[in-house]
Amino acid sequence: MSNDVSPEPIHLPKTSESEQIKRIRHTTSHILAMAVQKLFPKAQVTIGPWIENGFYYDFDNPDPFSEKDLKQIEKEMVKIIKRNLPVIREEVSREEARRRIKALGEPYKLEILEDLQEPITIYHLGDEWWDLCAGPHVENTGDINPKAIALESVAGAYWRGDETKAQLQRIYGTAWETPEQLAEYKRRKAEALRRDHRKLGKELGLFIFADPVGPGLPLWTPKGTILRSTLEDFLKQEQLRRGYLPVVTPHIARVDLFKTSGHWQKYKEDMFPLMAEDEAAAAQEQGFVLKPMNCPFHIQIYKSELRSYRDLPLRLAEFGTVYRYEQSGELGGLTRVRGFTVDDSHLFVTPEQLDSEFLNVVDLILAVFRCLHLNKFKARLSFRDPSSDKYIGSEEAWSKAEGAIQRAVEQLGMDYFLGIGEAAFYGPKLDFIFEDALGREWQLGTVQVDYNLPERFDLEYIAEDNTRRRPVMIHRAPFGSLERLIGILIEEYAGDFPFWLAPEQVRLLPVSDEQRPFAAGVAAQLAAVGVRSSVDSSGDRLGKQIRNAETQKIPVMAIVGAKEVESNTLSIRSRADGDIGSVSVATAVETLAAAAKEPGAQIRWF
Repeated sequence: MSNDVSPEPIHLPKTSESEQIKRIRHTTSHILAMAVQKLFPKAQVTIGPWIENGFYYDFDNPDPFSEKDLKQIEKEMVKIIKRNLPVIREEVSREEARRRIKALGEPYKLEILEDLQEPITIYHLGDEWWDLCAGPHVENTGDINPKAIALESVAGAYWRGDETKAQLQRIYGTAWETPEQLAEYKRRKAEALRRDHRKLGKELGLFIFADPVGPGLPLWTPKGTILRSTLEDFLKQEQLRRGYLPVVTPHIARVDLFKTSGHWQKYKEDMFPLMAEDEAAAAQEQGFVLKPMNCPFHIQIYKSELRSYRDLPLRLAEFGTVYRYEQSGELGGLTRVRGFTVDDSHLFVTPEQLDSEFLNVVDLILAVFRCLHLNKFKARLSFRDPSSDKYIGSEEAWSKAEGAIQRAVEQLGMDYFLGIGEAAFYGPKLDFIFEDALGREWQLGTVQVDYNLPERFDLEYIAEDNTRRRPVMIHRAPFGSLERLIGILIEEYAGDFPFWLAPEQVRLLPVSDEQRPFAAGVAAQLAAVGVRSSVDSSGDRLGKQIRNAETQKIPVMAIVGAKEVESNTLSIRSRADGDIGSVSVATAVETLAAAAKEPGAQIRWF
């Protein structure tokens, strides 16, 4: 009997999780800048922060950096590391820092200096190079393992993220404590490329982006639309069972609606520009805007009639498309788009109903995650930062809302962590942070408690004692953005969707044209019981038909030859279970229909 034990997976800490990693990456960004200026004396430096898996540095250089340049820069970085240069911190006056920067001819650093608070600190690499920086850093370049660093890519970046300012070149790199960590990081990165939803989405024919339409605005193909619709139908049915009422609202509204909600004042930079009839209307900020949120619309439906406590809770649900004016450089496939659909719902409840309704919402979100086999997640209590002015509402309202969320997670015994400053401007949230197959984190489901919008919109209900009282709102979205969810699912499943979710569930493969009518008849039987199937009409040899179906990641292949026609059977191949063998048409149809109707189910052949 073997005593072999699987090796422990290599942990790749994020920069924010490890002080030592932070020091290594921050110092390596300085070493990068020193190497660049040694090799390219005309390059001017700007900023070089750490990021969660590495670091970057922005340069203003007359010529673009090439892949060959990156290799040369990396070699120079290794030389600097091996020289064991001390990393020395120095405090200087603002005037002295300005004098030194001017002597170097670094205009970007002068601009940075103006924004710095006292004390002004400089970090030196030996006596050869220095940078304005608050730290932290390692004590010596020799503390960095030269076999645990790598430069990754070059990208364009605007100075201070402003499209009207200078175009810079951003060099990305990564640094770790050990070569083994770097190797694991590269493995995961290669796996991420294999799973990339933009690549798989194109190969599987799910969605496209088109320049005439515009960036960040996906177009869904028939297969992608089936995938979307399947997810929507699944959640709609679950919501109906739990007492939600469907609504539909417009894509635009008067700007005054969002002034009342506070979005125009607090969220204007993320909204598309005002659509005004003329210059006078534009000057008075009168006109229409594309909606960035669905909540003000649902509030109007609530407010359309006077509600009694007997009518509450009122749960309004919509797959509502919203629009956010994301910067071009921040767009990324389906995970960051300008138009996306939210599985939005707004619950209007009495204060006494708040705790139980909140728990019911969390139960719904967890049920959704189970069906999608999204098992690795943690809860974040996204509370406000009391020192920030981005929030609306009273101290009392925020205290009550945050208390409701805290009580819920403690009653459920959930593991959670605090995210101070992550609240929406109108209320705190319970966010579900999902960890994918590659250890990356994404926010999916969210639940928000809101005392402020009911106040701003003057919402009321008639209480049992005949007085008028204010309801509390719960905002919730189990999926969050449907586009982002699909992008995450494509990568989590590597395009290999479970049977109930696959756009094409079964492909019938006729060995010759003589078997095509039989295959078409089986496809019709499958369609009648809700199974999505097609008949390969290519005329290719069977081997190629099988390869094509495998490339398209079809969950079930049914081979139809003369023997199958004669015996009214199918030769079944399953991606999940392998070669099933000969199955009668009646059994196959019944088995597949049962699996198609049950979200999250496995096919039970026998």
